[in-house]
Amino acid sequence: MCPARPKLAIEPDLRCVTVAPRVKMPPMQSKATTVKQYLDELPEDRRKALQAVRKVIKANLDKGYKEGMQYGMIGYFVPHSLYPDGYHCDPNEPLPFASLASQKNHMAVYMSCIYSDPKLQTWFKKEWAKTGKKLDMGKSCVRFKKLEDVPLEIIGEAIKRVPAKQFIKHYESAIKTAGKRPKKKATTKKNTAKKKKAK
Repeated sequence: MCPARPKLAIEPDLRCVTVAPRVKMPPMQSKATTVKQYLDELPEDRRKALQAVRKVIKANLDKGYKEGMQYGMIGYFVPHSLYPDGYHCDPNEPLPFASLASQKNHMAVYMSCIYSDPKLQTWFKKEWAKTGKKLDMGKSCVRFKKLEDVPLEIIGEAIKRVPAKQFIKHYESAIKTAGKRPKKKATTKKNTAKKKKAK
C-alpha cells in the first residue's frame, strides 16, 4: 500500500483504483498475468461486455499508451520507456491512465483522465445524458452491469481526447503542486551488504 500523501487533483474515488495515493484494491483483484487470461476467466456475458469496451478503448487509444495487466485489472498506462518516473505512489509501476475490471456486483471502466480534467468531466456527463442511459459514476469510474448500459462512442471519445503527452503534462503539474515525488529505491552493493549484516 502507498504511504499517506497529499490528495492530488487527479485522485479518484477510493472505490476505484487508478492514479491515486492511499488507494484500496478492488475486491475482486485477479491474479491473471495477461489480458487474455483475465478475459478467459470471466463468465461469457461479462467477457463479451468487457471485450466490446476494450475494443473501443484500443481503437481510440493514443499510441503512447500500452495495454497490460495492472492492479489485477486490464490496464492502459504510460510505459516507463515514455515516462521513466512512473506512478508517484509506486515508481516501479507505469503511470496508470485507464482500466477495465469485472467486480463482484458490476463491471467498470476507470478513467483517471475524466477526474483529472473538470472540463472533460462536464463534457462526459453531458454527452452521456444525451444518450438517455443512466450514468453510475464515481470520481473516475463508470460502473455498469450490462453492455447495453454503456454508450461506447462516449467512452471512446473520452479516451481519444487525452493523448499520452497531455496526460503526462497534467500529471506532472498535479505532482508539482502536491509536493516532491518519491524516488525509486536503488539497490546498491552497500545496501545489500547492510541487509545481509542485519540478518
